[in-house]
Amino acid sequence: FKMEFFSEIEKILQLPSFEEKIVESKKFFKLFKENKLSFNHSHQILQFSNPSYSNFCKVVEPKNVPRRRGFETKEKKGVLIHAITHIEFSAIDLAFDACYRFRNMPIKFYQDWIEVAEDEVGHFEKLHQLLNEVGYKYGDFPVHNSLFEASKKTQTLIERMAVVPRWLEANGLDANENIISKLKNYPNDNIAKKLIQTLYVVLEEEIPHVQKGDYWFKWCCEKNQFDIESKYFEIVNRCYKNIKPKTNINIEARKKAGFSCDEIQLLAKDTIKC
Repeated sequence: FKMEFFSEIEKILQLPSFEEKIVESKKFFKLFKENKLSFNHSHQILQFSNPSYSNFCKVVEPKNVPRRRGFETKEKKGVLIHAITHIEFSAIDLAFDACYRFRNMPIKFYQDWIEVAEDEVGHFEKLHQLLNEVGYKYGDFPVHNSLFEASKKTQTLIERMAVVPRWLEANGLDANENIISKLKNYPNDNIAKKLIQTLYVVLEEEIPHVQKGDYWFKWCCEKNQFDIESKYFEIVNRCYKNIKPKTNINIEARKKAGFSCDEIQLLAKDTIKC
């Protein structure tokens, strides 16, 4: 008797505590690698109205999330590390949700997003350990719902691949480098050093996540004979109104992840050369 892939993910997505989610995710990864899961593609797909972290985090509007300024005090350290920890926890759910929501895909699709979920669990654990070192735990600061809202907005595969890996995670490649450069202003701070090391690992591992999204987005475009660049910007502009030109673009990381120079220059509204 094999456990069923989609129903197991459904349980993990709805677990009420982050500790349980990490434990159950690791058990699931092991079962998946050992080929001990069956696939019932007709398993009913649920719509989730609340993110799993709403059980232990206070969810507020993005503008009401604590400001991430400086790194001098225990609280400032906590605010920054908690914000990044929250992104990585949300990313676990997003990777699992991609596996859960999109059915009858090639096995490579499920392998890709389970690999991503496993990386995100590792990132979350590293960051949460650092948060503990500072004297906090996940849930001690208010959080926003932006990543969960993005998953609700993108209920087709092409939209999900455009918005989550190719927009949000790719923006993370830019933001990550930016945070690292600011943390370098605290050369004698042990927590800053540890956070920089962790962020380098995250940056290195997030590039393949964006690559995977890039692969499946282009797969959808080819299947439907869509132009890649115009389809990408059409979806992103529909989900996020009034997008400002990007200034701090991690050109190298984006190119490795599959972005063309034309796309990078369109994102920057031609303010940078690729």
